[in-house]
Amino acid sequence: MFNRPDDMRYVRFLRNIHQANLFDWYMEVGCRTGRTFEPVRSKTIAVDPFFRIETNVIGQKPALLCFQQTSDDFFESKVLSALKAKLSFSFLDGMHLMEFLLRDFINTERNSLPGGVIALHDCCPYDYDMTTRNVEDAPEEAWTGDVWKLIPILQRYRPDLKITVIGCKPTGLVLVSNLAPRSRVLSKNYEHIVSEWQDVSLKDYGADTFYDSFDYTPAQDIIDGGCAMFREVSVSESTQSLPEFVSP
Repeated sequence: MFNRPDDMRYVRFLRNIHQANLFDWYMEVGCRTGRTFEPVRSKTIAVDPFFRIETNVIGQKPALLCFQQTSDDFFESKVLSALKAKLSFSFLDGMHLMEFLLRDFINTERNSLPGGVIALHDCCPYDYDMTTRNVEDAPEEAWTGDVWKLIPILQRYRPDLKITVIGCKPTGLVLVSNLAPRSRVLSKNYEHIVSEWQDVSLKDYGADTFYDSFDYTPAQDIIDGGCAMFREVSVSESTQSLPEFVSP
């Protein structure tokens, strides 16, 4: 049985997180219009193979670096190392196929602070049609692909991680914390994980089995709790000066 996400919309939740926290470096993979990183006040890295930004998304950010390329090419470029950037908070919303999100997670964790948080989008489908791996068969309303598999994969291979699942509309939001940037468990087992999971459908795995493996954490509980999981990587507001006009 499906447990359809029915909490606040993910865009609103992310906006609340950024209103309450200032980070050193925020990264987003899969940005398109820039709507989700527009409210960010931190130094921001945005990665998308084809941006469609038509509004002012830099706002009060001290820096906004946009990379119009695939996430694989971005990570292979080692630009994060060149910038000496350690990620505090990342939002992964790229290609909705499990092997892509798994690679993005591996590369993001490797470049994150130990106290950082990684958010995964679209991991809580509410019907079978939206979980197809075939983009051409994707329903018009919403397509999650098979990234739902990241939840059982991380539960099995990385029990050291803290996985918080929020029922943010429309298709859930997973916050992964207690990161271990030096861990190589997922990278060493990548080929095996993909071969093991790629052909598994949610119908075969069982929606009951999937949804019984976790409970939704109310989004408002995280907000009302002062966004405690972000506390270790949230920096003081005094460390950032606001941009100002220097000429008429």
